[in-house]
Amino acid sequence: MGSDRLESFSDGVLAVIITLMAFELKAPASVAWSSVSHLLPLLLVYVLSFTFVGIYWVNHHHLLRATEHISAAVMWTNLQLLFWLSLIPFATAWVGAHHGQALPAATYGVVGLGAGVAYTTLGRAILRANPNDTALARVVGRDIKGPASMVLYIVSIPLAYVSPYFSYCVFVVIAVIWFLPDRRLVKETGST
Repeated sequence: MGSDRLESFSDGVLAVIITLMAFELKAPASVAWSSVSHLLPLLLVYVLSFTFVGIYWVNHHHLLRATEHISAAVMWTNLQLLFWLSLIPFATAWVGAHHGQALPAATYGVVGLGAGVAYTTLGRAILRANPNDTALARVVGRDIKGPASMVLYIVSIPLAYVSPYFSYCVFVVIAVIWFLPDRRLVKETGST
């Protein structure tokens, strides 16, 4: 099986995830700044979460476009990634409602770590399904951003109990690291 069907299915799930996050955004109760400022934490975590989902969508697109063969393991690991990403709306809403509390911030870090591990696992499953693809092996095999972001997520979880705002800073750093797609994958595979 080619990657087109898997990519289309994943695109649909990611669109639902973004829609669920957007439904959590409510208009301010009044036009007073106090009403707007009350919603600011939710709006900021929404922007961060939307960025993360967008980052996964772009990199997932490049990864699947570089993939010729899809195995059952690839489909299951892709579902694992979609599972973790589907928890982002929950974590976003919880952090938005309780941004000063450690547990929601730590949970956001756990969800991010789960998604990072799942994306790495997906890359490895794709390599096993395409053992003769040297371009894909060069890119997926020498990833630095993946392990670095997973270490940062691990650090963010206990850091939330020192201050959740430290964890939020770590999440922003991770987003900045991943904002541009892996140029090696784009260059090696000719993906757009």
